[in-house]
Amino acid sequence: MFKYIKNDLPASIVVFFVALPLCLGIALASGAPLFSGLIAGIIGGIVVGGLSGSKIGVSGPAAGLAAIVLTAIGTLGGYQNFLVAVVLGGIIQLIFGFLKAGIIGYYFPSSVIKGMLTGIGIIIILKQIPHFFGYDANSGGDFAFFQIDGENTFSEILKTVNNISLGSTIIGFIGLGILLLWSNVLSKKGKIFNLIQGPLVAVVLGIVYFFITQSNSKYGISSSHLVSVPVPDNLDSFLGQFSFPNFGAITNPEIWVVAFTIALVASLETLLCVEATDKLDPHKNVTPTNRELLAQGTGNIISGLIGGLPITQVIVRSSANIQSGGRTKMSAIIHGFFLLISVILIPTLLNKIPLSVLAAILLIVGYKLAKPALFLQMYKQGWKQFLPFTVTVLGIVFIDLLWGIGLGLAVGIVVILIKSFQNSHFLHIEDKSNGKHKIKMTLAEEVTFFNKGAILKELDSLPKDTYLELDVRKTRYLDNDIIEILEDFAFKAKERNIDIQLISERGIIENPPSYIEFFQLRPKTA
Repeated sequence: MFKYIKNDLPASIVVFFVALPLCLGIALASGAPLFSGLIAGIIGGIVVGGLSGSKIGVSGPAAGLAAIVLTAIGTLGGYQNFLVAVVLGGIIQLIFGFLKAGIIGYYFPSSVIKGMLTGIGIIIILKQIPHFFGYDANSGGDFAFFQIDGENTFSEILKTVNNISLGSTIIGFIGLGILLLWSNVLSKKGKIFNLIQGPLVAVVLGIVYFFITQSNSKYGISSSHLVSVPVPDNLDSFLGQFSFPNFGAITNPEIWVVAFTIALVASLETLLCVEATDKLDPHKNVTPTNRELLAQGTGNIISGLIGGLPITQVIVRSSANIQSGGRTKMSAIIHGFFLLISVILIPTLLNKIPLSVLAAILLIVGYKLAKPALFLQMYKQGWKQFLPFTVTVLGIVFIDLLWGIGLGLAVGIVVILIKSFQNSHFLHIEDKSNGKHKIKMTLAEEVTFFNKGAILKELDSLPKDTYLELDVRKTRYLDNDIIEILEDFAFKAKERNIDIQLISERGIIENPPSYIEFFQLRPKTA
C-alpha cells in the first residue's frame, strides 16, 4: 500500500487544500453546522477511502446533496432528526451494494460522462471567479446555477466587478502564477518539485502574505476572505461540536423518504463519479462498483452517527487527486488524516489561508476538466456524440449536476433510438428483371420494436410489381412486433403484385404462407 507513497503524499496535500474549503462551503450551503462538513470529509477520506476498491477516488460531502439537506433539516424538525435519515440512507446503500446495484453506473453513455466532467470543470471555474477576486458572498459549496443567496452564477460574477478585494486578488494571481510555473516548468526540473507540490507553496505564501499585510488597509486581507474553520477552546469544546442522531424520530415517515432520497442520489452520484474517474485515470484501473456502494453506505452510517453530512465520491477531489499524480487509495486516506489532524491541532493557522489562493487551485482543476480541445474532439466525433455531451454540459452549468446528467442521458437515449431506427435493415436495389424491380432487404442482427417504424416505412414504399428478397441469415433476434408486420405485409404484397423470397440459413422460401409459423419454429431467432 505504501509502494507509491512518493506519489500519494504530495497528491494528498493537494486534495486536502481542495477539500477543506469545499467541506466548509457545502456545510454552509446545506444549512448545517460547519463542523459537519469536516466530519464528512474526514470519514470520506479515512473510512470510505480504506473500504473502497477505488485507487484514485476521493469521497466527502457532495454539493449535489446540499439542496436536499437544506430542505430536509427544515422539514424534519432539526439537524439531529436529519442525522437519522443519513444513517438510514447508509443502510439502504448497503442493501444496494448487496443487491449488486452498482452495475447501473455502466449504462451511462461515454458522451454524458465526458459532458459531466466538462460541465463540472466549467462550474468550478465560474464559481471560483468571485472568490479569486475576494468577493465571498456566496458559499464555496453552492454549485447550483440558482444560488441559495438569491443570485445566480453569472450575476455573482457581475457583482464581483464592484466588490474586488485588492489584497485577495494580488495573492490570488501570485498563487495562480506559482501553480502554472510549478506544473509547466519546475515539475520537469527535479524530483524536489514533484515532492513539494505547487499548491502547498501557494498556500504557504498566502499565509505569509496575510501576516505581512494584515495591518495594511489597502493591501491586507480581511477575515471574511479567509478560511473559517471552527476553533475549539479545549478538548471538551472540540468534542462538543459533534452531534448525534435522535433515533426517537425514526417512526416519522418523512425521515424514511429523506433517507431513501439520500441513498438514491448519493449512490447515483457515486456511480457516475466512479465511471468518470476511471476514464480520467491514466493507469485505467477499474473500480468495483458494488464494493463502492458498500463503502459509501458504511461511511454514511458512521458520518450520520457522529454528526456528519451525507457522503459521496466527489469528482472535484478525485480529479485533483488524479491530476496531482495519486496512485493508490493511500492518497485519499492521508488527506482524511490531514483534515482530522489540522482541525484538532492547527485550526487557527488554517484560518489564515486566503480563499483566493484556494480558488486559484480550483481554477486549475476546473481548466483541466474542461479543456477547450475536448469540445473540438467531441464535435469531430459527430452529432450523435456531440449533442448529448453539449446538453449535459449546459444542463450542469444552467441548472445543476443531476439535471444535467438526466437531460444528457435522455438525449443519449433518443440518439440510440434514432440509430436503432436507421440500422434495422439495409436495402440493395437492382435493375428490373422479368418486368419487376428486384430489391434486397437485409435485416440487422437484432431487430426490436424500436425498428417497427423504419421497416414498415420501407415495406409500404415498395412499388407495385416488385420482387423482394428478405435476407434474415444474420438476424439473431427478431421481435414479435416485426414478425406481425411481415405477416400483415404478406396480404398487401399479393394485392400489389409483390413476390417475396425469404432467405435464411435454413434455405430459401418463396412467398412464405405464414411468417409467424416460420419464426416460431425457433423463437426469437431467425
